[in-house]
Amino acid sequence: MKHVPLEFEKPIFALQEQLDELLQKSSAQDINLTGEAGAIRAKLEELRETTYRQLTPWQRVQIARHPARPYMLDYIERCFTDFVELHGDRHIGDDHAMPGGFARIGGRRVVVIGHQKGRDTKENLMRNFGCAHPEGYRKALRLMRLADKFGLPVVSLIDTPGAYPGIQAEERNIAESIAFNLREMMTLKVPVVAVVIGEGGSGGALGIGVADRVLMMENAYYSVISPEGCAAILWKDRKHAPEAAEALHITAKDLSELGIIDEVVPEPLGGAHYDPEASAAALRAAVIRHLDELTPLEAPALRAGRYAKFRRFGVFSGGE
Repeated sequence: MKHVPLEFEKPIFALQEQLDELLQKSSAQDINLTGEAGAIRAKLEELRETTYRQLTPWQRVQIARHPARPYMLDYIERCFTDFVELHGDRHIGDDHAMPGGFARIGGRRVVVIGHQKGRDTKENLMRNFGCAHPEGYRKALRLMRLADKFGLPVVSLIDTPGAYPGIQAEERNIAESIAFNLREMMTLKVPVVAVVIGEGGSGGALGIGVADRVLMMENAYYSVISPEGCAAILWKDRKHAPEAAEALHITAKDLSELGIIDEVVPEPLGGAHYDPEASAAALRAAVIRHLDELTPLEAPALRAGRYAKFRRFGVFSGGE
């Protein structure tokens, strides 16, 4: 998919176009422009480094939403083998925004679930833009219970702006389906590893995010509310989304320092969409490493550790 430049990337793309034009002219007219090309190339590398090494939280949100970014099924294709998708929640129907099934990773059988967005309008309508209905969360829980029954670890790949907020979801009790998952995931007897690969929006993310280890891709975000939603509430104007993103501490680095997540999975310079293979390799290695650490633990230890992990979140400061 073509890389559409984000607003803050436009100077980089403009300089790259200048370099391409110079090289094309050099080739077409048989002129030696090595020196000029080298100078532009050095300036381009410096600009890339200074831009991508100093990203603001809002810029990382934009990268997390980039349409060329690898999605859940892209990672399944690159990180897992023998994927067999299972369908339906056995109550209402199937939810294409929440694929899941059996797979292998590192020679280990697992159950993998996650949110899937679309690349074009047709696929986005089918995937509901990655916003799952109640049946998506109930399907995910059905698959997790299968994993529990057969002693298979669960891998969850999170990428959603939030659960679907429409009237159909409310009629089928979206809040209950998410809340039920929170409780039931806490009782699973098998290892659970969750990775926020893009957007981690509110309860829609947490509905499959109660895990022994929670990882985040370097340019993902995880938040109780979107920056735009926060800005609309606090500033009464969505244009303040950049300030909201800063205040919310939603980046992988911030959440790692706060102890909310367990590891930041590195991405190539500029984001996962610039080198999906390298991003997938990093994610695969991290998931395998954490599964290796968790697998030897007995069910009581897993449950106790999972419970303690989430109880530690937040800081209470008592006043006089």
